[in-house]
Amino acid sequence: MGNNKKIVIIGAGYGGLHAAKLLNKKLKNNPDIEVTLIDKKPYHTLLTDLHEVAGSRIEPDSVRIYLHKVFAGKRVNIILDEIEKIDHEKQQVIGKKGAYQYDYLILGIGSEPCDFGIPGVFEYGFNVGSLEAAIRTREHIEEMFRKASVEKDPDEKKKMLTFVIAGAGFTGIETAGELMEWTKSLCDKYNLDRSEIKIMVVEALNTILPNLNAKLAIKAQRFLNKKGVEVLTNSPIVEVARDYVVLKDGRKIETKTLIWTCGVQGNKCVENFGLELNRRCRVQTNEYMQAVGKENIYVIGDLAYYEIDGKPIPQVVETALQSAETAVHNIVADIKGEEKKPFKPKYHGFMVSIGSRYAVAELMGVSLTGFLAMAIKHLVNMHYLFGVAGIDAVLSYIYHEFFEVKNNRSILGGHIAAHVPTFWLVLLRIYVGALWLIEGINKIQQGWLDPSKIFIITASDVSGATANATSGATAVQTLQPLLKEPPAFYKWFMDTFVVPHAFLFQVMVVLAEVAIGLALIAGLFTFLASAGSIFLALNFILSAMADKSILWYIFAAIALMGGAGRSFGLDYYVIPWIKNWWKKTTFARKTYLYIS
Repeated sequence: MGNNKKIVIIGAGYGGLHAAKLLNKKLKNNPDIEVTLIDKKPYHTLLTDLHEVAGSRIEPDSVRIYLHKVFAGKRVNIILDEIEKIDHEKQQVIGKKGAYQYDYLILGIGSEPCDFGIPGVFEYGFNVGSLEAAIRTREHIEEMFRKASVEKDPDEKKKMLTFVIAGAGFTGIETAGELMEWTKSLCDKYNLDRSEIKIMVVEALNTILPNLNAKLAIKAQRFLNKKGVEVLTNSPIVEVARDYVVLKDGRKIETKTLIWTCGVQGNKCVENFGLELNRRCRVQTNEYMQAVGKENIYVIGDLAYYEIDGKPIPQVVETALQSAETAVHNIVADIKGEEKKPFKPKYHGFMVSIGSRYAVAELMGVSLTGFLAMAIKHLVNMHYLFGVAGIDAVLSYIYHEFFEVKNNRSILGGHIAAHVPTFWLVLLRIYVGALWLIEGINKIQQGWLDPSKIFIITASDVSGATANATSGATAVQTLQPLLKEPPAFYKWFMDTFVVPHAFLFQVMVVLAEVAIGLALIAGLFTFLASAGSIFLALNFILSAMADKSILWYIFAAIALMGGAGRSFGLDYYVIPWIKNWWKKTTFARKTYLYIS
């Protein structure tokens, strides 16, 4: 392998992030290879979720994955800069803050909205092409509702409450679905009649969702129509003004909100990079994802233009990921003197959510709709996030998609989204803790810490080897236990492990009861104490020593596991300290096992 090779990746989008992680994996044991990722932002943006931000289903932080978390413990340098040009002779990329040497360069700077030369689009329209744009769109939509609530002129009010989404591709339909749901709560908030709201999807083609099969597109359109969304096909927009848009047939739609999702082009900064461009500012590549005429420059994702069977590769996430894999393979192959491989994409399908509970999907030739399609979309998202930042990113996604939702806008509605104030659980926590503490003290007084007295082994617990039960066991048998006798596996466990060390296990039970009681009373490690409470209760049930009253402990403990120690308990202070300490550990950073 060659020495002192510098690989620079520009752009921390889907492709750039994937390329950096793959290079680290393949070359981490080679100290002569230096991998650098450059982006103007300190985080990776989940672009496919921006419609949820624009529609106020999730908060902006939900789509940010910070690069320092992704690459903690990895041999990838992170530089925050905006690259403006490439010096091909010196093999440098030049940014606003400095110049960076490269031996191999991967361009993954993505795309930006394209107006197709239609006047007024960028001046008066909104979009969801970036996090900043999605936030502006979100703020504008709510501002229209706020203004409409006090507007006296009916014509002005109608313009404010008419929302036009231009483009019926994935982004347009998903944005329409979010807006369709959000307007319900906005009407309640600003005391507006929902019949005054008009949402329109305007598409130049004769169908919506052209990348899906016709049956799924029809189902999606029917769902939108059913929810009150008007869909216009064969209706290209030719002009955009502050208060209206004009269609090719001359129709004028009066509105103060146009959300433009009609397509994207390569980031225009690439015009200064000295590379051969094809349609819409996309860099022409060969089959190895190399920029034409530049063997050490690779182009991935939306920026790359390469035709397969006469069609340009689509600007979708799977293209970004798979083109990144091709570029990384070929760079490593070139360093090692091995054979390069051409880009051969394999698309697994497409999924489109229409609001929070309905989706249409085409996966490996199978068409899905409704709840199942939405569930698979969530699973695919979590699979991607796990690869990027491990279980921490997955848990964060689950939290903001299912638990921290507003107005029941999730696939499960609001059934698991309600936030219960933990202070209501304080008295229950202390009461359950006191019961366990009293139980432990009673056992101590009965002699459970006396090695001459064994209480935990009864005649029904184990086989004949332990039939010599004590009087304490006889007292237990007067209860009406939930089980007449322990299950066979429990008897085996008792015979094998407990009987030879009966007193030790007996002491452990007593100490556990006292510890659980004190922990719950103090509100310290409440989750673990509650789990211990459940474990002990189940143990007593399996040993045929407990009647139905023991079930109360189980259900109370389940309730307490939801953060009962955060109110008037030591967990309020201890858990944040532990989290801060844990996040700084090398193990947590390398494994992504952060605690949110």
